[in-house]
Amino acid sequence: MGIINKVANSSLKTVDLEEIYPDGKRILFDIKDWLFQEIILKEKEFRESVANHDWSQYQHCFVAVHCSVDAIIPSWALMLVNSKLIPFANKVVIGNLDVLETVLFQELINFLDLSDFNDKPVIVKGCSEKPVPIAAYSFLLEKLQPIAKSILFGEACSSVPIYKTKK
Repeated sequence: MGIINKVANSSLKTVDLEEIYPDGKRILFDIKDWLFQEIILKEKEFRESVANHDWSQYQHCFVAVHCSVDAIIPSWALMLVNSKLIPFANKVVIGNLDVLETVLFQELINFLDLSDFNDKPVIVKGCSEKPVPIAAYSFLLEKLQPIAKSILFGEACSSVPIYKTKK
């Protein structure tokens, strides 16, 4: 009698968010250098900086636009920068790199086809080498909980129960 792999033979389905991680360079675009003394936005000079910048360098990148100094930035200024990035970048957000990753995963999870997980026990893989934001697990749980029979977190050999449908 050989060793039986009960996990492989079970109906347990695995979701690994690392598998949907979008490849591409992440860039934190800081507008502070376009401010007068890194504190005041002067519209004319700001618009000149935007007009003279080489936006093509962001081709196929994921870009987070922010200001690292404590300055009051009008919304139109960030929108102007975004409008120049949109034709080149894969994704543009206003915020830091954490916001960027969170938005990327929220969009990716929204479009996931999870029909294979209907009424099945599901394990959400917890360890990853790529920077999967913690919020991504919440987005996934929102989509899985209404359809899964049960949800575990971790690995098949050491998982933590998260949710189980009531009998």
